[in-house]
Amino acid sequence: MTRLGVPSHVHETSPRGGMRGLLPQAAVLGGVVAGSLAVALRGDPNEAGHYPGCPFLMMTGFYCPGCGMTRLVYALTHGDVGAAFGLNPLLFVMLPVFGYLYVRWTVRTVQGLPMRTVLFKQPVVYSFLGLVIVYWVVRNLPFAHALAP
Repeated sequence: MTRLGVPSHVHETSPRGGMRGLLPQAAVLGGVVAGSLAVALRGDPNEAGHYPGCPFLMMTGFYCPGCGMTRLVYALTHGDVGAAFGLNPLLFVMLPVFGYLYVRWTVRTVQGLPMRTVLFKQPVVYSFLGLVIVYWVVRNLPFAHALAP
């Protein structure tokens, strides 16, 4: 069952561990790269006609938490970090967290271990959702124009 107190599934070659288990990570990475390349090469989202607008913004006149994401990706893929931050500060700050989670997920999969992190605990998830809701409301208030894309 266990060897030296380490669960047996860590020592076994299983479909979830090793290189075979990296198909989900490869799909995520491929999607991110393909999406980033599409935004980088298709045309400037700041000019009308290249991309559809945000449906929430069109229906309500208010920015959603994701407003500015396409332009953020475009700015980052063209090396304009300052503009990227200004378009969606919350997403910009979260990018290193997403990168960390992706690397941790990949490493733990190779090790044959399930993905576990304190970031998935209920209080952290609820705090993050609360932060997104507050960001959503505040970026639409007149005094917080710096948070608007």
